[in-house]
Amino acid sequence: MDLLGNPFASVEHVVIWVLIGFSVLTWGLALIKTIQFARLGYRDRRLLKHFWQAPSLDSAAELVQRQASAVAHVAQAGFAAIREEPGQHDLAHSINHQDRLERALRQQIQRERRSLESGLAVVASIGSTSPFIGLFGTVWGIMEALKGISAAGSASLETVAGPIGAALVATGVGIAVAVPAVLVYNYFLRRLKLTAADLDDFAHDFYSLAQKSAFKLIPYPRAGRSQGVQHVKEAI
Repeated sequence: MDLLGNPFASVEHVVIWVLIGFSVLTWGLALIKTIQFARLGYRDRRLLKHFWQAPSLDSAAELVQRQASAVAHVAQAGFAAIREEPGQHDLAHSINHQDRLERALRQQIQRERRSLESGLAVVASIGSTSPFIGLFGTVWGIMEALKGISAAGSASLETVAGPIGAALVATGVGIAVAVPAVLVYNYFLRRLKLTAADLDDFAHDFYSLAQKSAFKLIPYPRAGRSQGVQHVKEAI
């Protein structure tokens, strides 16, 4: 029975449909990751442009407060680590500001990496296992074909070529699914490394900026800083 008649007529047919599902999943994840990285890159570029135009460190803290991007999250973690609020005397704030800032920036970059890595392990698994799954379908199909040939008692070309040729389709489909999955994984792995490198660069710049203020951010009265922040927020 062929695929059009009964898609689950034999093991190799089941394998082919599983591989087709893997292919759909690969391209779906590729589309999702493309949108994710494109949106992230646009937001990061826009935020960085206005972040370095902020008139003061306190104004920059206000600027990133409600932004949703990887750079904004790193900046938020950094500002939270050096912010000085009245009445904060717990153990968390007794740690040296410099050490606390380094740890906060490093941990937030790792969180952003984990967020961007989501789905890539699935694509990598599809790329590495699909050829073997297809080969399994081929081997099983050849075994069934040999059993049929033995039962028929004939080894003519017409008897052998059809079943074995159909079984080899599973290997071809497995390779066809694996190649795009590997390419997709390598492409987004490189995008991930470039984004992580950009976040590292920003973290170093942020560290140098915080160093000028002795690793402390003391909020000024809101009335005195509102005008300095408002024109930057309107630009974003």
